[in-house]
Amino acid sequence: MAAKTFDMIVIGAGPGGYVAAIRGAQLGLNVAIVEREHLGGICLNWGCIPTKALLRSAEVFHLMHRAKDFGLKADGVGFDLDAVVQRSRGVAKQLSGGIGHLMKKNKVTVFMGEARLAAKGIVSVKTDKGSEELAAKAIVLATGARARTLPGLEADGDLVWTYKHALMPKRMPKKLLVIGSGAIGIEFASFFNTLGADTTVVEVMDRVLPVEDAEISAFAKKAFVKQGMKILEKTTVKKLDRAGGKVTAHLEDAKGTTTAEFDTVISAVGIVGNVEDLGLEALGVKIDRTHVVTDEFCRTGVEGLFAIGDIAGAPWLAHKASHEGVMVAELVAGGHPHPIKPNSIAGCTYCHPQVASVGLTEAKAKEAGHEVRVGRFPFIGNGKAIALGEPEGLIKTVFDARTGELLGAHMVGAEVTELIQGYIVGRTLETTEAELMETVFPHPTLSEMMHEAVLDAYGRALHM
Repeated sequence: MAAKTFDMIVIGAGPGGYVAAIRGAQLGLNVAIVEREHLGGICLNWGCIPTKALLRSAEVFHLMHRAKDFGLKADGVGFDLDAVVQRSRGVAKQLSGGIGHLMKKNKVTVFMGEARLAAKGIVSVKTDKGSEELAAKAIVLATGARARTLPGLEADGDLVWTYKHALMPKRMPKKLLVIGSGAIGIEFASFFNTLGADTTVVEVMDRVLPVEDAEISAFAKKAFVKQGMKILEKTTVKKLDRAGGKVTAHLEDAKGTTTAEFDTVISAVGIVGNVEDLGLEALGVKIDRTHVVTDEFCRTGVEGLFAIGDIAGAPWLAHKASHEGVMVAELVAGGHPHPIKPNSIAGCTYCHPQVASVGLTEAKAKEAGHEVRVGRFPFIGNGKAIALGEPEGLIKTVFDARTGELLGAHMVGAEVTELIQGYIVGRTLETTEAELMETVFPHPTLSEMMHEAVLDAYGRALHM
Protein backbone atom coordinates (compact mmCIF):
# COMPACT_ATOMS: atom_id res chain seq x y z
CA MET A 1 0.00 0.00 0.00
CA ALA A 2 1.46 3.35 -1.04
CA ALA A 3 2.19 5.86 1.72
CA LYS A 4 -0.16 8.84 2.03
CA THR A 5 1.89 11.94 1.29
CA PHE A 6 1.76 15.25 3.16
CA ASP A 7 3.89 18.39 3.27
CA MET A 8 4.26 18.13 7.04
CA ILE A 9 3.48 15.44 9.62
CA VAL A 10 3.21 16.35 13.28
CA ILE A 11 3.58 13.62 15.92
CA GLY A 12 1.70 14.62 19.08
CA ALA A 13 -1.33 16.91 19.39
CA GLY A 14 -0.47 18.87 22.53
CA PRO A 15 -0.07 22.67 22.58
CA GLY A 16 3.10 22.37 20.48
CA GLY A 17 1.84 19.89 17.92
CA TYR A 18 -1.69 21.12 17.27
CA VAL A 19 -0.52 24.74 16.98
CA ALA A 20 2.23 23.70 14.51
CA ALA A 21 -0.44 21.89 12.47
CA ILE A 22 -2.79 24.90 12.43
CA ARG A 23 -0.03 27.34 11.44
CA GLY A 24 1.21 24.96 8.74
CA ALA A 25 -2.32 24.69 7.32
CA GLN A 26 -2.74 28.49 7.40
CA LEU A 27 0.40 28.74 5.28
CA GLY A 28 -1.02 26.36 2.66
CA LEU A 29 0.73 23.15 3.73
CA ASN A 30 -1.04 19.80 3.56
CA VAL A 31 -0.70 18.68 7.19
CA ALA A 32 -1.28 15.43 9.08
CA ILE A 33 -1.21 15.09 12.86
CA VAL A 34 -0.85 11.83 14.78
CA GLU A 35 -2.03 11.51 18.40
CA ARG A 36 -2.12 8.34 20.49
CA GLU A 37 -4.42 9.50 23.27
CA HIS A 38 -6.15 12.91 23.48
CA LEU A 39 -6.17 15.96 21.21
CA GLY A 40 -4.77 18.79 23.33
CA GLY A 41 -2.14 16.57 24.95
CA ILE A 42 -1.22 16.71 28.63
CA CYS A 43 -1.77 20.49 28.85
CA LEU A 44 -5.46 20.50 27.99
CA ASN A 45 -6.36 17.08 29.41
CA TRP A 46 -4.09 16.47 32.40
CA GLY A 47 -2.04 19.60 32.99
CA CYS A 48 -2.36 23.36 32.63
CA ILE A 49 -6.10 23.61 32.10
CA PRO A 50 -7.68 21.11 34.54
CA THR A 51 -5.26 22.15 37.32
CA LYS A 52 -6.29 25.80 36.88
CA ALA A 53 -9.94 24.73 37.14
CA LEU A 54 -9.19 22.95 40.45
CA LEU A 55 -7.20 25.91 41.74
CA ARG A 56 -10.03 28.28 40.85
CA SER A 57 -12.38 26.19 43.03
CA ALA A 58 -9.85 26.39 45.88
CA GLU A 59 -9.53 30.15 45.40
CA VAL A 60 -13.32 30.65 45.60
CA PHE A 61 -13.44 28.37 48.68
CA HIS A 62 -10.69 30.46 50.31
CA LEU A 63 -12.63 33.68 49.54
CA MET A 64 -15.86 32.20 50.94
CA HIS A 65 -14.05 31.73 54.25
CA ARG A 66 -13.06 35.40 54.09
CA ALA A 67 -16.60 36.63 53.38
CA LYS A 68 -16.67 38.58 56.65
CA ASP A 69 -13.64 40.67 55.50
CA PHE A 70 -15.82 41.95 52.63
CA GLY A 71 -18.90 42.65 54.75
CA LEU A 72 -20.58 39.46 53.51
CA LYS A 73 -22.08 36.41 55.18
CA ALA A 74 -21.37 32.84 54.14
CA ASP A 75 -22.42 30.20 56.66
CA GLY A 76 -21.79 26.46 56.57
CA VAL A 77 -19.14 26.75 53.87
CA GLY A 78 -18.04 23.35 52.54
CA PHE A 79 -16.96 21.57 49.38
CA ASP A 80 -17.80 18.47 47.36
CA LEU A 81 -14.49 17.09 46.03
CA ASP A 82 -16.20 14.96 43.37
CA ALA A 83 -18.07 18.01 42.04
CA VAL A 84 -14.86 20.09 42.03
CA VAL A 85 -13.10 17.35 40.02
CA GLN A 86 -16.12 16.97 37.71
CA ARG A 87 -16.01 20.68 36.89
CA SER A 88 -12.29 20.42 36.15
CA ARG A 89 -12.82 17.42 33.83
CA GLY A 90 -15.68 19.26 32.09
CA VAL A 91 -13.43 22.24 31.37
CA ALA A 92 -10.72 19.91 29.98
CA LYS A 93 -13.27 18.03 27.82
CA GLN A 94 -14.69 21.24 26.38
CA LEU A 95 -11.25 22.45 25.29
CA SER A 96 -10.09 19.06 24.01
CA GLY A 97 -13.24 18.91 21.84
CA GLY A 98 -12.42 22.39 20.59
CA ILE A 99 -9.09 21.13 19.21
CA GLY A 100 -10.93 18.55 17.10
CA HIS A 101 -13.03 21.37 15.67
CA LEU A 102 -9.91 23.45 14.92
CA MET A 103 -8.30 20.50 13.08
CA LYS A 104 -11.41 20.11 10.90
CA LYS A 105 -11.69 23.85 10.27
CA ASN A 106 -8.06 24.02 9.14
CA LYS A 107 -8.31 20.81 7.07
CA VAL A 108 -5.63 19.02 9.10
CA THR A 109 -5.86 15.22 8.71
CA VAL A 110 -5.97 13.57 12.14
CA PHE A 111 -4.69 10.02 12.73
CA MET A 112 -5.40 8.53 16.18
CA GLY A 113 -2.69 5.99 16.86
CA GLU A 114 0.95 5.27 17.80
CA ALA A 115 3.52 6.86 15.51
CA ARG A 116 6.99 5.60 14.71
CA LEU A 117 9.62 6.92 12.31
CA ALA A 118 10.01 3.94 9.96
CA ALA A 119 12.67 5.73 7.88
CA LYS A 120 13.69 9.26 6.97
CA GLY A 121 10.49 11.07 5.93
CA ILE A 122 8.27 8.06 6.69
CA VAL A 123 5.90 7.75 9.67
CA SER A 124 4.25 4.44 10.43
CA VAL A 125 0.98 4.79 12.39
CA LYS A 126 -0.49 1.90 14.35
CA THR A 127 -4.26 2.44 14.74
CA ASP A 128 -7.18 0.27 15.89
CA LYS A 129 -7.68 -0.76 12.27
CA GLY A 130 -4.08 -1.81 11.60
CA SER A 131 -1.18 0.32 10.46
CA GLU A 132 -0.59 2.78 7.67
CA GLU A 133 2.35 4.69 6.30
CA LEU A 134 2.54 8.46 5.90
CA ALA A 135 5.28 10.34 4.07
CA ALA A 136 6.45 13.96 4.29
CA LYS A 137 9.60 16.02 3.74
CA ALA A 138 9.06 17.68 7.13
CA ILE A 139 8.24 15.80 10.33
CA VAL A 140 7.72 17.53 13.66
CA LEU A 141 8.18 15.60 16.92
CA ALA A 142 5.88 17.01 19.60
CA THR A 143 5.48 13.94 21.82
CA GLY A 144 5.82 15.82 25.11
CA ALA A 145 6.90 14.43 28.45
CA ARG A 146 5.62 12.50 31.45
CA ALA A 147 6.20 12.50 35.21
CA ARG A 148 9.65 11.38 36.34
CA THR A 149 9.64 8.42 38.72
CA LEU A 150 12.39 7.88 41.25
CA PRO A 151 13.26 4.39 42.53
CA GLY A 152 11.36 3.63 45.74
CA LEU A 153 9.00 6.57 45.19
CA GLU A 154 6.95 5.02 42.37
CA ALA A 155 3.29 5.99 42.20
CA ASP A 156 0.66 3.32 42.77
CA GLY A 157 -2.45 5.49 42.38
CA ASP A 158 -3.58 4.52 45.86
CA LEU A 159 -1.19 5.95 48.45
CA VAL A 160 1.36 7.55 46.12
CA TRP A 161 0.07 9.77 43.30
CA THR A 162 1.40 11.45 40.17
CA TYR A 163 -0.25 14.65 38.86
CA LYS A 164 -2.79 12.48 36.98
CA HIS A 165 -4.00 10.78 40.17
CA ALA A 166 -4.03 14.14 41.96
CA LEU A 167 -6.30 15.58 39.25
CA MET A 168 -8.88 12.85 39.87
CA PRO A 169 -8.39 12.11 43.57
CA LYS A 170 -10.22 9.08 44.96
CA ARG A 171 -10.34 10.74 48.37
CA MET A 172 -9.47 13.97 50.13
CA PRO A 173 -5.98 13.57 51.67
CA LYS A 174 -5.86 14.21 55.41
CA LYS A 175 -2.09 14.21 55.82
CA LEU A 176 -0.34 14.96 52.54
CA LEU A 177 3.32 14.86 51.52
CA VAL A 178 4.28 16.63 48.29
CA ILE A 179 7.72 15.72 46.95
CA GLY A 180 9.10 18.60 44.87
CA SER A 181 8.25 22.30 45.04
CA GLY A 182 8.38 23.25 41.38
CA ALA A 183 5.21 24.55 39.70
CA ILE A 184 3.37 21.18 39.67
CA GLY A 185 4.19 20.26 43.28
CA ILE A 186 3.41 23.65 44.77
CA GLU A 187 0.12 23.99 42.83
CA PHE A 188 -1.20 20.68 44.19
CA ALA A 189 0.11 21.52 47.67
CA SER A 190 -1.76 24.84 47.45
CA PHE A 191 -4.98 23.17 46.25
CA PHE A 192 -5.19 20.42 48.89
CA ASN A 193 -3.89 22.67 51.68
CA THR A 194 -6.64 25.23 50.93
CA LEU A 195 -9.25 22.46 51.14
CA GLY A 196 -7.92 21.49 54.58
CA ALA A 197 -5.25 18.82 54.08
CA ASP A 198 -2.36 18.90 56.57
CA THR A 199 0.31 19.52 53.91
CA THR A 200 4.09 19.03 53.98
CA VAL A 201 6.29 19.99 51.01
CA VAL A 202 9.79 18.51 50.65
CA GLU A 203 12.33 20.23 48.39
CA VAL A 204 15.85 18.91 47.73
CA MET A 205 17.18 22.37 46.80
CA ASP A 206 17.81 25.15 49.34
CA ARG A 207 14.44 26.84 48.75
CA VAL A 208 10.90 26.32 47.43
CA LEU A 209 10.23 27.30 43.81
CA PRO A 210 14.00 27.00 43.23
CA VAL A 211 14.00 28.50 39.71
CA GLU A 212 12.49 31.77 40.97
CA ASP A 213 14.33 34.82 42.29
CA ALA A 214 15.47 34.11 45.88
CA GLU A 215 13.47 37.06 47.27
CA ILE A 216 10.26 35.86 45.59
CA SER A 217 10.82 32.29 46.85
CA ALA A 218 11.27 33.61 50.41
CA PHE A 219 8.09 35.72 50.16
CA ALA A 220 6.08 32.78 48.78
CA LYS A 221 7.41 30.43 51.48
CA LYS A 222 6.32 32.86 54.20
CA ALA A 223 2.80 32.93 52.71
CA PHE A 224 2.65 29.12 52.43
CA VAL A 225 3.77 28.67 56.06
CA LYS A 226 1.17 31.24 57.18
CA GLN A 227 -1.46 29.10 55.41
CA GLY A 228 -0.36 26.12 57.49
CA MET A 229 1.97 24.28 55.10
CA LYS A 230 5.16 22.70 56.42
CA ILE A 231 8.09 23.39 54.11
CA LEU A 232 11.20 21.19 54.38
CA GLU A 233 14.08 22.52 52.27
CA LYS A 234 17.44 20.80 51.58
CA THR A 235 15.61 17.55 52.33
CA THR A 236 15.48 14.29 50.39
CA VAL A 237 12.86 11.55 50.54
CA LYS A 238 15.06 8.44 50.70
CA LYS A 239 12.24 5.87 50.63
CA LEU A 240 8.55 5.30 51.22
CA ASP A 241 7.26 2.35 53.25
CA ARG A 242 3.65 1.51 52.43
CA ALA A 243 1.55 -0.53 54.86
CA GLY A 244 -1.95 -0.55 56.34
CA GLY A 245 -3.21 2.38 54.25
CA LYS A 246 -0.34 4.63 55.40
CA VAL A 247 3.00 5.75 53.97
CA THR A 248 6.07 6.18 56.17
CA ALA A 249 8.47 8.60 54.51
CA HIS A 250 12.17 8.50 55.35
CA LEU A 251 13.36 12.11 55.17
CA GLU A 252 17.04 13.03 55.10
CA ASP A 253 18.50 16.48 55.74
CA ALA A 254 21.85 17.82 57.02
CA LYS A 255 21.01 16.65 60.56
CA GLY A 256 20.26 13.04 59.59
CA THR A 257 17.21 10.89 58.82
CA THR A 258 13.75 11.14 60.36
CA THR A 259 10.46 9.42 59.52
CA ALA A 260 6.96 10.84 59.18
CA GLU A 261 3.62 9.21 58.41
CA PHE A 262 1.18 10.34 55.68
CA ASP A 263 -1.99 8.96 54.12
CA THR A 264 -1.17 10.40 50.67
CA VAL A 265 2.01 11.30 48.79
CA ILE A 266 2.18 13.30 45.55
CA SER A 267 5.43 12.89 43.61
CA ALA A 268 6.31 15.94 41.51
CA VAL A 269 10.03 15.47 40.92
CA GLY A 270 10.26 16.66 37.32
CA ILE A 271 9.53 15.18 33.93
CA VAL A 272 11.17 12.98 31.31
CA GLY A 273 10.75 13.29 27.55
CA ASN A 274 8.68 10.78 25.58
CA VAL A 275 11.52 9.65 23.31
CA GLU A 276 11.02 5.87 23.41
CA ASP A 277 9.68 3.67 20.59
CA LEU A 278 9.82 6.44 18.02
CA GLY A 279 12.72 5.04 15.99
CA LEU A 280 14.91 8.05 16.80
CA GLU A 281 18.16 6.17 17.49
CA ALA A 282 18.10 4.39 14.11
CA LEU A 283 17.89 7.78 12.37
CA GLY A 284 20.84 9.15 14.37
CA VAL A 285 18.85 11.66 16.44
CA LYS A 286 20.89 12.87 19.43
CA ILE A 287 19.16 12.34 22.81
CA ASP A 288 20.48 13.88 26.01
CA ARG A 289 18.87 12.87 29.33
CA THR A 290 15.56 11.91 27.65
CA HIS A 291 15.38 15.08 25.55
CA VAL A 292 16.05 15.51 21.84
CA VAL A 293 18.97 17.82 21.12
CA THR A 294 18.01 20.66 18.74
CA ASP A 295 19.39 23.94 17.45
CA GLU A 296 17.67 27.31 18.00
CA PHE A 297 15.24 26.54 15.16
CA CYS A 298 14.24 23.16 16.67
CA ARG A 299 16.15 21.23 13.97
CA THR A 300 17.40 17.82 15.13
CA GLY A 301 20.34 17.50 12.76
CA VAL A 302 18.42 14.90 10.71
CA GLU A 303 17.23 16.62 7.55
CA GLY A 304 13.52 17.53 7.69
CA LEU A 305 13.09 16.36 11.29
CA PHE A 306 12.21 18.90 13.99
CA ALA A 307 11.49 18.56 17.72
CA ILE A 308 9.40 21.06 19.70
CA GLY A 309 8.02 21.50 23.22
CA ASP A 310 8.84 19.32 26.22
CA ILE A 311 10.62 16.64 24.18
CA ALA A 312 13.11 19.32 23.12
CA GLY A 313 13.96 20.29 26.72
CA ALA A 314 13.57 23.24 29.05
CA PRO A 315 11.74 25.45 29.69
CA TRP A 316 8.92 22.88 29.93
CA LEU A 317 6.07 25.25 29.21
CA ALA A 318 3.03 24.97 26.94
CA HIS A 319 3.45 28.51 25.58
CA LYS A 320 7.05 27.79 24.61
CA ALA A 321 5.88 24.64 22.75
CA SER A 322 3.17 26.58 20.87
CA HIS A 323 5.58 29.31 19.84
CA GLU A 324 8.11 26.73 18.62
CA GLY A 325 5.30 25.04 16.66
CA VAL A 326 4.53 28.30 14.84
CA MET A 327 8.23 28.93 14.17
CA VAL A 328 8.79 25.43 12.72
CA ALA A 329 5.66 25.60 10.52
CA GLU A 330 6.89 28.93 9.13
CA LEU A 331 10.34 27.45 8.44
CA VAL A 332 8.82 24.45 6.67
CA ALA A 333 6.65 26.77 4.56
CA GLY A 334 9.76 28.68 3.44
CA GLY A 335 9.56 31.62 5.85
CA HIS A 336 12.31 33.25 7.92
CA PRO A 337 11.03 33.33 11.52
CA HIS A 338 13.05 34.59 14.48
CA PRO A 339 14.37 31.93 16.86
CA ILE A 340 12.81 31.73 20.34
CA LYS A 341 14.58 33.65 23.09
CA PRO A 342 14.29 31.45 26.21
CA ASN A 343 14.94 34.48 28.44
CA SER A 344 11.79 36.17 27.17
CA ILE A 345 9.53 33.23 28.06
CA ALA A 346 7.68 33.72 31.33
CA GLY A 347 7.10 31.08 33.97
CA CYS A 348 3.78 31.17 35.86
CA THR A 349 2.79 29.23 38.98
CA TYR A 350 -0.87 29.33 40.03
CA CYS A 351 -0.50 28.60 43.74
CA HIS A 352 -1.86 31.05 46.31
CA PRO A 353 -0.24 33.60 46.11
CA GLN A 354 0.56 33.36 42.39
CA VAL A 355 4.16 33.59 41.18
CA ALA A 356 5.35 34.81 37.77
CA SER A 357 8.69 35.75 36.29
CA VAL A 358 10.56 36.49 33.08
CA GLY A 359 14.25 36.94 32.30
CA LEU A 360 17.14 36.85 34.72
CA THR A 361 16.91 36.70 38.50
CA GLU A 362 19.01 39.25 40.39
CA ALA A 363 21.60 36.55 41.20
CA LYS A 364 21.78 35.27 37.60
CA ALA A 365 22.11 38.83 36.24
CA LYS A 366 25.09 39.48 38.54
CA GLU A 367 26.58 36.08 37.65
CA ALA A 368 26.35 37.04 33.97
CA GLY A 369 28.48 40.11 34.72
CA HIS A 370 25.78 42.79 34.74
CA GLU A 371 25.94 45.71 37.10
CA VAL A 372 22.29 45.86 38.18
CA ARG A 373 19.69 48.30 39.43
CA VAL A 374 16.86 46.60 41.32
CA GLY A 375 13.39 48.01 41.97
CA ARG A 376 10.73 46.66 44.31
CA PHE A 377 7.15 47.60 45.02
CA PRO A 378 4.87 45.90 47.58
CA PHE A 379 1.16 45.20 47.03
CA ILE A 380 0.39 47.02 50.30
CA GLY A 381 1.24 50.30 48.54
CA ASN A 382 -1.34 49.76 45.78
CA GLY A 383 -4.96 50.98 46.07
CA LYS A 384 -6.46 48.25 43.88
CA ALA A 385 -4.67 45.47 45.82
CA ILE A 386 -6.07 46.84 49.10
CA ALA A 387 -9.57 47.20 47.60
CA LEU A 388 -9.38 43.58 46.39
CA GLY A 389 -8.35 42.46 49.88
CA GLU A 390 -5.05 41.18 48.45
CA PRO A 391 -2.39 43.37 50.11
CA GLU A 392 0.32 40.68 50.24
CA GLY A 393 2.70 40.60 47.32
CA LEU A 394 5.81 42.02 45.72
CA ILE A 395 6.95 43.10 42.27
CA LYS A 396 10.67 43.19 41.56
CA THR A 397 12.51 44.49 38.50
CA VAL A 398 16.16 43.97 37.50
CA PHE A 399 17.81 46.44 35.09
CA ASP A 400 21.26 46.69 33.56
CA ALA A 401 22.68 49.79 35.29
CA ARG A 402 24.69 50.78 32.21
CA THR A 403 22.14 50.37 29.39
CA GLY A 404 18.77 50.48 31.19
CA GLU A 405 17.80 47.13 29.64
CA LEU A 406 15.10 45.25 31.58
CA LEU A 407 16.96 42.04 32.42
CA GLY A 408 14.22 40.39 34.48
CA ALA A 409 10.96 40.85 36.37
CA HIS A 410 9.72 38.74 39.26
CA MET A 411 6.36 38.83 41.03
CA VAL A 412 4.40 37.17 43.79
CA GLY A 413 0.79 38.06 44.66
CA ALA A 414 -2.75 38.20 43.27
CA GLU A 415 -3.10 37.92 39.47
CA VAL A 416 0.64 38.26 38.74
CA THR A 417 0.34 35.52 36.10
CA GLU A 418 -1.71 38.03 34.08
CA LEU A 419 0.46 41.05 34.93
CA ILE A 420 3.77 39.51 33.81
CA GLN A 421 2.76 39.91 30.16
CA GLY A 422 3.48 43.66 30.32
CA TYR A 423 7.13 43.03 31.06
CA ILE A 424 7.32 40.27 28.41
CA VAL A 425 6.11 42.71 25.75
CA GLY A 426 8.66 45.20 27.07
CA ARG A 427 11.49 42.68 26.72
CA THR A 428 10.35 41.64 23.24
CA LEU A 429 10.37 45.29 22.15
CA GLU A 430 13.81 45.71 23.81
CA THR A 431 12.45 48.47 25.98
CA THR A 432 14.56 50.43 28.47
CA GLU A 433 13.69 51.92 31.83
CA ALA A 434 13.03 55.33 30.19
CA GLU A 435 10.17 54.02 28.03
CA LEU A 436 8.65 52.07 30.93
CA MET A 437 8.76 55.17 33.12
CA GLU A 438 7.07 57.23 30.41
CA THR A 439 4.27 54.67 29.99
CA VAL A 440 0.98 55.76 31.57
CA PHE A 441 -0.53 52.86 33.56
CA PRO A 442 -4.30 53.02 34.24
CA HIS A 443 -5.59 53.71 37.77
CA PRO A 444 -6.73 51.97 39.88
CA THR A 445 -5.07 48.73 38.69
CA LEU A 446 -2.57 46.23 39.99
CA SER A 447 -0.46 47.07 36.92
CA GLU A 448 0.49 50.43 38.48
CA MET A 449 2.84 48.46 40.73
CA MET A 450 4.77 47.45 37.61
CA HIS A 451 5.37 51.14 36.93
CA GLU A 452 6.36 51.79 40.53
CA ALA A 453 8.80 48.84 40.58
CA VAL A 454 10.57 50.42 37.59
CA LEU A 455 10.57 53.87 39.19
CA ASP A 456 11.97 52.36 42.39
CA ALA A 457 14.99 50.91 40.56
CA TYR A 458 15.91 54.51 39.74
CA GLY A 459 15.02 56.04 43.13
CA ARG A 460 11.79 57.57 41.82
CA ALA A 461 8.99 55.50 43.42
CA LEU A 462 6.00 57.68 44.22
CA HIS A 463 3.92 55.62 46.65
CA MET A 464 6.43 54.33 49.17
